[in-house]
Amino acid sequence: MHCYRSLSKIHAMTFDLDDTLYDNWPVICALEHKVHQWLQLQHPASHLMTMQDWLELKIKLAQQDPSLRNDVSLWREVQLTTGFKLLGYSEASAKQATEEAMSLVSIYRNQIDIPAVTHTVMQKLSKKIPLIAITNGNVDAEKIGLSGYFEQVYRAGSDGRAKPHADLFQRAQQHLSLPAHHILHVGDHLKTDVFGAKTNGFQACWFNDKQRQISNEKVKVLPDIEISSLSELLPFISTSL
Repeated sequence: MHCYRSLSKIHAMTFDLDDTLYDNWPVICALEHKVHQWLQLQHPASHLMTMQDWLELKIKLAQQDPSLRNDVSLWREVQLTTGFKLLGYSEASAKQATEEAMSLVSIYRNQIDIPAVTHTVMQKLSKKIPLIAITNGNVDAEKIGLSGYFEQVYRAGSDGRAKPHADLFQRAQQHLSLPAHHILHVGDHLKTDVFGAKTNGFQACWFNDKQRQISNEKVKVLPDIEISSLSELLPFISTSL
């Protein structure tokens, strides 16, 4: 653990999900490959588009409409529908194909192995202080076995704009009815999590299990603490209340 500044008493914690409570990158990589394989099998016309083509289309759509970044499910729907239309599908056919693809995405998106240490730590924390999840992703916390630890799960899109915007932080604080400086937000991303938390008055814990050097990162504001294992949070619950 590395402390950058002294912490106020912690009465509650908020958590990012992806790449904080589990390794999300392999999940997304597997999802993209499986969806692409499905597209080529079920929609032969999609052979005209490589995975890179789909990715470039996704980026282009977000450049045209930056608000898509606030809802990753909607962003993918727009990507798929637009792609099908580019392949010659009618509006109705593109919509139907997108719905089928999104059903598949929902299945693969939630095929996640949660580390045992995550369950151990979250169970201990949740018995002592209220916990809330705030995520920019579209994972289903119930399907992956994490929802039981949280009083609420707020997701970008359905519950507001993505972090570092204030929406999800404000919803969490309102639910907790606590001063923001008594809430510790834990996340792996220095912009969306650390900068977002500090901008909204929360204390910020940077989860850094990849041995990244903060001096090499583009940092807008330092976290209050940096940890490499979730278990490093446990000492705080004995002195938080």
